[in-house]
Amino acid sequence: MTRDRVAPTAADGRVDLLGLTRAEIAAALTAAGEPEKGAKMRASQLWHWIYYRGATDFAVMTTLAKDMRERLADHFSVGRPLASRDLKSSDGTRKWLLKFADGEEAECVHIPEDDRGALCVSSQVGCTLTCKFCHTGTMKLVRNLNAGEIVGQVMLARDHLEEWPSPKDGRMLSNIVMMGMGEPLYNFDTVAKALKIVMDNEGIAISKRRITLSTAGVVPMIRRCGEELGVNLAISLHAVRDDIRDQIVPLNRKYPIAELLRACAEYPGLSNARRITFEYVMLKGVNDTPADAKELVRLLQGIPAKVNLIPFNPWPDAPYECSTDETIRKFSDIVFNAGYSSPVRTPRGRDIMAACGQLKSASVKRSKADILREQAAKEAAAAALPV
Repeated sequence: MTRDRVAPTAADGRVDLLGLTRAEIAAALTAAGEPEKGAKMRASQLWHWIYYRGATDFAVMTTLAKDMRERLADHFSVGRPLASRDLKSSDGTRKWLLKFADGEEAECVHIPEDDRGALCVSSQVGCTLTCKFCHTGTMKLVRNLNAGEIVGQVMLARDHLEEWPSPKDGRMLSNIVMMGMGEPLYNFDTVAKALKIVMDNEGIAISKRRITLSTAGVVPMIRRCGEELGVNLAISLHAVRDDIRDQIVPLNRKYPIAELLRACAEYPGLSNARRITFEYVMLKGVNDTPADAKELVRLLQGIPAKVNLIPFNPWPDAPYECSTDETIRKFSDIVFNAGYSSPVRTPRGRDIMAACGQLKSASVKRSKADILREQAAKEAAAAALPV
């Protein structure tokens, strides 16, 4: 299993504690000169202030002695992603464009309801999957996010929602959906580390039953997800025939529908009380016929499941159109009458490009040659300046 390296976050050389486990915090304290005997206790105290109270300033951590707080500030920081853009939809949905320490960007979205709310969290900058109906899929993969950057999305949303200390009830950030930019199962070790921090009862304390991880179908990792995290699973299915899914979800060429559904049927903890959600985007003339709906019912036989029908959310130059309301209704009725819950997801945040499938940052993958050319151009420009 890979682990995030404890590394300086800025030119001042301080280590960012956000995204570290208790053991890693204790190790960092020891490396900074704290006696090993007390490092474990100090790590627990820091955990409380960072993840339960949301503190970013060591000066407010009053259960620690003043000289300890000063030493901590010399060696460590508690970071947040920078919200370089904060957009709010007419329906209350909120989208943050986040800039990380290296300048790369990703987006996260808060979707409020009357008495709760879900945060859609990204796991990568860009994506490798190139799903044809997804705006993020038009980006190349820039890099995986680290645990601090994933947890940092939750922390930043809590900051903006003013939900510190962590409330027990009435949370406006009550649920996490790993449905933002990227394929979570292609960054699983780091995503698992981040979600374990989010689920920890002495900190943010969001239950695994309120966390959903969505995958396009990285079959070998599905069982690990269930065994190690036990969170809810959502499958981006979107087609019932391999020839169509090969085109709109190219990962299907590696893990076809039958193989994917076999992994779903074996998902640890699966029951009628804990069903798998199958996401199905409605594309006009592509996957939306009554025959498609009947085949979907046949495929799901024996799997405790529900189906989320997602009206296609357009983006500039998108190659598809959304199915008509009548077509979606007929499709839903067929699935529902077969015994599966099949709600039609109400699009949220379309006016700020925050709806399902619309997330995309300006980050682009640059080759080493690109970077060297940029550096050479800067050096040439600097050499041309008058002395």
